[in-house]
Amino acid sequence: MRALTFEAPGQVALRDVPDPQLQGPDDALVAVGAAGVCGSDLHIYHGRVWVDPGFVIGHELVGTVLAVGESVRSVAVGERVVACFHSACGRCFYCLQGEYQRCAHGRTFGHGSALGNLPGAQAERVLVPYADMTLRRVPEGMADEVALFAGDVMGTAYHAVAEGRLQPGESVAVLGLGPVGLCAVQVARAAGASRIFAVDSVAARLQMAERFGAQPLDLSEGEGVKERVREATGARGVDVVIEAVGSASALELALYLARPGGRLAVIGVHAERAEAHLGLAWIKGLSVRMGLANVIAHCERVLALMAAGVLDPAPLVTHRMALAEGPAAYELFDRREALKVILKP
Repeated sequence: MRALTFEAPGQVALRDVPDPQLQGPDDALVAVGAAGVCGSDLHIYHGRVWVDPGFVIGHELVGTVLAVGESVRSVAVGERVVACFHSACGRCFYCLQGEYQRCAHGRTFGHGSALGNLPGAQAERVLVPYADMTLRRVPEGMADEVALFAGDVMGTAYHAVAEGRLQPGESVAVLGLGPVGLCAVQVARAAGASRIFAVDSVAARLQMAERFGAQPLDLSEGEGVKERVREATGARGVDVVIEAVGSASALELALYLARPGGRLAVIGVHAERAEAHLGLAWIKGLSVRMGLANVIAHCERVLALMAAGVLDPAPLVTHRMALAEGPAAYELFDRREALKVILKP
């Protein structure tokens, strides 16, 4: 089959690789109908998260079940499904606590040996371990490119709002308006946020956030962002900050924007050492939650909200390209000329 593989920092390639095969009774094989290019994929593309050359990448997919192991019960051959970006066994200590993203046997699509060595989704076919936990049926009538968001981007945004323990009437700042950040704006609005500040430096993304009901703040204003948030919140700061960038500077800004006693949900990928003003976090008494999103726990709710039209990721899809155009898609995405790219095998 054909698949996109990581070759070196800044280089991916379309290659012929062996077809995946069922390996255990809990597995499923899925023919990929649509795969997404995600901001997390850029960490691999840039070499921040290392995978071996030749490894199949990508972790967002919707497709049709081709085969299932003898123990699989929740999905059947021929059904249209969305995959969560990580698998979970459902039986280990962490899964029994509902912390599926920490599964002792979990694996993440397309992230190499450090995260389970599970070949990725930017391919014609994919092996899905623990299919009963990892796959969900796509609601009737929902487009592939919409359903795909439940398995990562919208699911991650939902997780951020849940981790921030947002209450109706509270204020939120979302830092970084890639697809996850823009979805977080939608989820925060649906959760009853009274005011949402959306921070980025890309004009088109700020405009989209405004369409979703947020107050856009241009990061190029520098200290002006802090001043405008303080003025709008009676000098307190916001109740919840969602950091969807994954940089030390964004984390630092989050610490400043949060009110005393506020909460930070850090869903941007931090892959290296970084400095931040922890004294500020301490003196404010901030609560900080970070790490992989528990999309398996949230997937049914996210699909239901999207099916009802409460959440709508469709405006985020700016490019639809063939799998064979994958290298060009990565270059386009890396230049920030695309918001969300959907690849079709």
